[in-house]
Amino acid sequence: MSADEERDGVRLTNLDQPLFDGADATKRDLVDYLDAVAGCLVPQLEGRPLSVKRVLRGQKPFMQKNTPKYTPSWVRTVAVWAATSQREVSYALCDDRRTLLWFANQRAVEYHPPLVRAETWDRPTHLVLDIDPPGSDAFGDAVAAAHLVRRAMADSGLRGAVKTSGAKGVHVFVPLDGATRVEDVAAATRALAVRAERLDPELVTTAFIREDRGGKVFLDSTRAGGATVVAAYSPRIRPGTPVSFPVAWDDLDRVAPSDFTIRTAAALLAGRDVWTDLMPEPQPVPADLVEQGHTIPIARVQAMHEGKRRARARRDG
Repeated sequence: MSADEERDGVRLTNLDQPLFDGADATKRDLVDYLDAVAGCLVPQLEGRPLSVKRVLRGQKPFMQKNTPKYTPSWVRTVAVWAATSQREVSYALCDDRRTLLWFANQRAVEYHPPLVRAETWDRPTHLVLDIDPPGSDAFGDAVAAAHLVRRAMADSGLRGAVKTSGAKGVHVFVPLDGATRVEDVAAATRALAVRAERLDPELVTTAFIREDRGGKVFLDSTRAGGATVVAAYSPRIRPGTPVSFPVAWDDLDRVAPSDFTIRTAAALLAGRDVWTDLMPEPQPVPADLVEQGHTIPIARVQAMHEGKRRARARRDG
């Protein structure tokens, strides 16, 4: 079989090269997997300014936001002002199989869309809690934390879906009706994390500073608005090339991240879009969550001020 071929008008090259160290996969395996799940993955990416993580031969992985100059003219793009770098960034919109195949040929392994669409930047489509256990061997703790989050959601009148992150944790998604502004969804996310923390403060924490977590599972409430979360079905640049994979709540205690890789995930789907099947209907954000959340400091801002305070204390001490 040739190391080069063409699909949907996209020339695919060097397909038999190893994908990355420890991948247990070639570039062809990546292309074949993404092609097989395009019908499920593209709807998670469509209309969203996309960041991808690429891994070129002999180089460290890197996150790409701005489309390179050699991007084909048929790849849709959208210009977004980046406040941090004070420049306009041209993001790709991966709206079809052809664009996904082009990204695959660029050795884009990970796909990180934001929680907003390009045309409604101020209205998140989902509320997300990123559940991050203290170590790669603590997935069971992440699962227990996810069940706490589910209880907190139910107490607040919300329903959500869960997927493995493809790394060591899980992501809980609540689909929204699009009526709530970014800052209010961010506030509600903080409040939901605090409510889950109160259910079992020995297991979980909302402490943003790592040294303050005490070996507990971190409930990351900072994924709001323009923040990105790896897409369902996206591969990850990790040993064995695992995939972020949807799991039914009742099955969550019986899975491990390594169950889902670019070699196994497509067959497990059997042509179904499991993430869409498991996702509840879009919901309004409860007003009491928003109100409570606005009384909770923004984690990144609080951590920045606390870091400066601790640095001063060390200097003065």
